[in-house]
Amino acid sequence: MDDSQKKNLEKIANTIRILSMDAVQKANSGHPGLPLGCAEIGAYLYGHGLRHNPKNPHWINRDRMVLSAGHGSMWLYSCLHLAGFDLSLEDIKNFRQLHSKTPGHPEHGETAGVEVTSGPLGQGLANAVGLALGHKILEKKFNTDEFTIFDNKIFCLASDGDIMEGVASEASSLAGHWQLDNLVIFYDCNNICLDGPTFECLTEDTKARYRAYGFDVYEIDAYDFEAIDKLMISIRDKQDRPVFILAHTIIGKGAPTKADTHKAHGSPLGEDEVRATKEALGLPQEEFYIPQPVIDYFAQKLQKDKETEEKWVDVFRQWSNANPELFKEYQNMNVQNIPADLESALSELSIKNPIATREASNVVLNLLADKLPGLYGGSADLSSSDKTMMKNYGVIEPKKFAGRNIKFGVREFGMGAIMNGMSRINLIRPYCGTFLTFSDYMRNSIRLAALSKYTTIYQFTHDSIFLGEDGPTHQPIEHVASLRAMPNLHVFRPADNNEVKMSWLAALKYKGPSAIILSRQKLPELEETKLSLKDGVEKGAYIVKKENNKPDFTIMATGSELSLALDVADSLEKLGKDVRVISFVCWELFEAQDKSYKESLIKGDLGKRVCIEAGVDLGWHKYIGADGIAICMESFGLSAPASDLAKEFGFTVDEIVQRLISS
Repeated sequence: MDDSQKKNLEKIANTIRILSMDAVQKANSGHPGLPLGCAEIGAYLYGHGLRHNPKNPHWINRDRMVLSAGHGSMWLYSCLHLAGFDLSLEDIKNFRQLHSKTPGHPEHGETAGVEVTSGPLGQGLANAVGLALGHKILEKKFNTDEFTIFDNKIFCLASDGDIMEGVASEASSLAGHWQLDNLVIFYDCNNICLDGPTFECLTEDTKARYRAYGFDVYEIDAYDFEAIDKLMISIRDKQDRPVFILAHTIIGKGAPTKADTHKAHGSPLGEDEVRATKEALGLPQEEFYIPQPVIDYFAQKLQKDKETEEKWVDVFRQWSNANPELFKEYQNMNVQNIPADLESALSELSIKNPIATREASNVVLNLLADKLPGLYGGSADLSSSDKTMMKNYGVIEPKKFAGRNIKFGVREFGMGAIMNGMSRINLIRPYCGTFLTFSDYMRNSIRLAALSKYTTIYQFTHDSIFLGEDGPTHQPIEHVASLRAMPNLHVFRPADNNEVKMSWLAALKYKGPSAIILSRQKLPELEETKLSLKDGVEKGAYIVKKENNKPDFTIMATGSELSLALDVADSLEKLGKDVRVISFVCWELFEAQDKSYKESLIKGDLGKRVCIEAGVDLGWHKYIGADGIAICMESFGLSAPASDLAKEFGFTVDEIVQRLISS
């Protein structure tokens, strides 16, 4: 790297500082410390190191830059603006304002160039691991001896907070295990966290830790462009394992009284400090100042970026002509491509009866594996129990990415965040599984999937007290209600084989995350649920038993309790009562129906409204009314056989009929 290039990068770094300081100050909100401290890293990556095209941020083989330390969002926004992404100076000035393209923490889908939604620390790093794994899968599947289609790098900037969060440890352990030689993590090591010096809470040897994970570990001065460039050239030339770079930085670099203190972390510097910082760095006082040489530099680089993609497009064209079958599979892996015959194939799929819905789901999954080449997934050490294994497609192993099953080990949170990263590639439709009660471990990754509308599918099994003897630590009570409370997440609790099939189809069609909740115990297949997607599950709720005249009771149920509800209805009819039974398989899809359909199902003179679900009643009174009868759980479960638990907690036909008749 010559002196001219270094001078250009120095100007870019200081411009990043200007934009970041001024935007945070104008908003009177934000985190200036990271942008000031990591400006040189941003200048190098966006000004020289990244192979991408800002005018086509969706180019599939682009280098990807993940800001895991999402609180430093102005660093990323400044870099994106300067590099030529669709982010104007006016957007920079609207930092943290209502409906702006520069929200407080980066959000995928809101801003071009933001690869993932980050903010809750550790998850961006785990997303980067998922991106790296996904691209290694694509490398293995599509690269040939003659043509290299995928060879990009996944870069991540992480803070001390990311390093401390457990999810980063889980994901880093897996990255080292898989030997992901396309992942590069920069650790912004400034010895300061929000509450003060890191020595008060972080004294580990982080380099040794990452070596133990299986990373190549380096240590650099983040302000030495020659050192950064030398290392990056080496990584481009030959990378055998994931790379961890401990970059020594100064938080709030340049701020006369706040640099190297926690005061620079999470609050605006203040007008006087901003003025003094600019003066100390020899920068003009003009707000949001961008020197013309910086503008000219990026204009020239943008042309080179376009040429880089154009060369790849030419190679891709040659590859597709030479490998028509691979090209066809590439097209078929687009996550939007659902085979036209998939519903009929699912409807005709033979599944034994009775069967646990977790087992039925595995039969469905293995059909889907043959139909959908982009379906990849795994389990947190439970594939033999949550039934998430695709039997014919092998397991991903270190440096071996031909399989489609992923063994995450006991790392639920890391699994969820890695799946989210994989979903961002748009050629991979990820799914993952664990017991429903362990969804708590991964909840924040599910939340980010819902916020960002990632297309992750969760297979949660052992869905109620009826899993039996494992007892209350493993028996979900509040979990289904908790997941239903999350916006954008479709939660399915299918009652039998038929609803399992259509729940999977609905999940695949949804442009967002879905959770399919499944039983451990065997359930009967119901003739009443044998409907098309359109007439059944896609409506979210539908009548499975219609009243003869005017109902005395309208019973709503999900999952294993639907067959129980039908048995209760039969018993009530023998007592002269008229009963309607509704399968409420997915509340979110029901709420998406038009008003007339919803009212036809649950409004009007429908007698006493009842819900039966082996979980808490939270949310049910919206449908059964304040005076409705909720036959649900009001406590934690117990360790006992399922039949004993049904009697103990009132989930038997006799108990329910007696309760309804006496109401």
